[in-house]
Amino acid sequence: MATLHYLPPVKPSAIAMGTIFNHAVSLAVLAPVFGDTYNRAQAANSKEEFFKSKEAASAAAAWGTSVVGSAVQSYGVGALINATGTLSYKGAAYLGSLIFMASSAPGVISQVFTERRPMDTVAVGALARVFETVGLSLFLTWWGTRTNPFD
Repeated sequence: MATLHYLPPVKPSAIAMGTIFNHAVSLAVLAPVFGDTYNRAQAANSKEEFFKSKEAASAAAAWGTSVVGSAVQSYGVGALINATGTLSYKGAAYLGSLIFMASSAPGVISQVFTERRPMDTVAVGALARVFETVGLSLFLTWWGTRTNPFD
């Protein structure tokens, strides 16, 4: 029988608070999508008509995947903080920077040099990813991630 004892424990409140933090950053990036959907909802003849529309379904899917993704990322960052024994904000910033470099930097470089996207959209996306990695690791270090701090 498979067990999950090899996964580092992370304080549940840290996962919840990290999810809220990370989801707020994601929503700041997705705000134009939700704002446009909200305006369409106001223009619809009835609430029932809007809730049956494709815009409502896509907005709900984006919100749901954002929440789940934020929770998984919060657990992952918290588990790395615990597994590496990071206790200081400096160490958390380094850890978050390494996570950013491993997960987001290749996409940013590709967007700039290969896809030739406008720099303002690349910068907004990169800034959001910095908040989701470095900011999240700093926030979780401040909140505390260890289930038993005396271990």
